Amino acid sequence: MVVAFKVTGWEQGGWAVLQVSGELDLVTSPVLRQKVHDEVAEGRHSLVLDLSEVYFCDSSGVGVLIASRRLIRSCRGRLRLILPARGAAEDSHVNRVLGALGVRRLFDVYGDLAAAVDDGTEPLSA
Repeated sequence: MVVAFKVTGWEQGGWAVLQVSGELDLVTSPVLRQKVHDEVAEGRHSLVLDLSEVYFCDSSGVGVLIASRRLIRSCRGRLRLILPARGAAEDSHVNRVLGALGVRRLFDVYGDLAAAVDDGTEPLSA
């Protein structure tokens, strides 16, 4: 079974949104890295990464998330992650990986797109 990795982008409420689906690993993470760089190069410094359809993430994927955070912060921008899952954010594979590595607290995490693009909504607790 081959599952395609896909990154789809659009703008919503002043935010650039990149929806990621599939496996975020050594092979696919450079694609996401380039998409984030493209958004920043085009002047979009408020970025939401929707990872709700990512079912596997290895250290390469985590590295891209951390590098994206660093890039966005260097531009005085904002990065938000969407990590819902089969029921609750705690169930998300990406959320579990970030937590296990001790880097979950570095990110502002939201349960859905509506919350992520709403400046009045607080992120989920780590």
